[in-house]
Amino acid sequence: MYYVLMTSHDIRMNLATEQYLMNNKNFDEPLLLFYYEGPSVIVGRNQNTQEELNQAYVDAHQVVVTRRLSGGGAVYHDLGNLCFSFVVDADSKDFGDFKSFTQPIVDALHQMGATGAEVSGRNDMLIDGKKFSGSAMYTRDGKTFSHGTLMLDVDMSVVPQVLNVPADKIASKGIQSVRARVTNLRPYLAPAYQAITVPEFRDILLTRLFGVDSVDAIADREYQITPEDQVEIDRLYREVYSNWDWVYGKSPAFTQQKRQHFDMGTIDARLTVEGAKIQAVKFFGDFFGPKDASEVANALIGVVYDRAHITAALEPIDTAQYFTGIPKAQLVDLLVRA
Repeated sequence: MYYVLMTSHDIRMNLATEQYLMNNKNFDEPLLLFYYEGPSVIVGRNQNTQEELNQAYVDAHQVVVTRRLSGGGAVYHDLGNLCFSFVVDADSKDFGDFKSFTQPIVDALHQMGATGAEVSGRNDMLIDGKKFSGSAMYTRDGKTFSHGTLMLDVDMSVVPQVLNVPADKIASKGIQSVRARVTNLRPYLAPAYQAITVPEFRDILLTRLFGVDSVDAIADREYQITPEDQVEIDRLYREVYSNWDWVYGKSPAFTQQKRQHFDMGTIDARLTVEGAKIQAVKFFGDFFGPKDASEVANALIGVVYDRAHITAALEPIDTAQYFTGIPKAQLVDLLVRA
């Protein structure tokens, strides 16, 4: 395994670096990235940014907003949050298998005293039933990255102010608020680790994952970003992660909205139906899938808006590649629901 320790505290630069390394560099072993950044919100690939945020709070507090390539829900980061990312060769049958990436992190946390840490649900890590980490996954051109968060000492008072978490998602967790189901890791660490900083936390995890006593022992496994790399990373920063159209985009007009929270994520379908036929479709939500849901939307354009015709249009499509863990029959039920 190789690793990269990013020096930027701008989430847009870090996501650009992650994308560049995945798409343009070939390593003969997995690549591990660590980074952390200032106050920021990162929305999932399929989400409607304007509906996920309290924009007034974002503007007043200069919170950076960007969109990632992977699915899943919106998350808040600050300098008390450590991010990790694994880049590996893709295996589509394992898409959504977050445990294969997160279990080594959990094992390392156990060694640091957080013995109650566990992998839970579709993409979370929990301790005492509370979430301290979430992960998301993206596959392209034979490679997959799985990136996640580790809340060491995040200012959680900001989260309910900056994010608009849908009521159906909160209800599905059987809790009353966002704050009730998240926690920082620091209180659960052994006494020797209670005062660690995020960089120290990162380095300890790095040594545990590599099975060495110090970072110096694995200096030969570190990949250094070159000036040539940085030119391309800067381009992605400008053209993608700082681009208003990518981050916010324009929400389409629609005549019908069909929304449901499933165990593996929420689908929020916006449809324009005219003359009994579907004229436009857009899928929003925090669902996962290795393929772009716009391909499913395109297959529905011009289709008569009833169960039989929608079922026929989707019959040749493996919808699990777009909505992982959500059966096709349930997708059809959602679309035709009165």
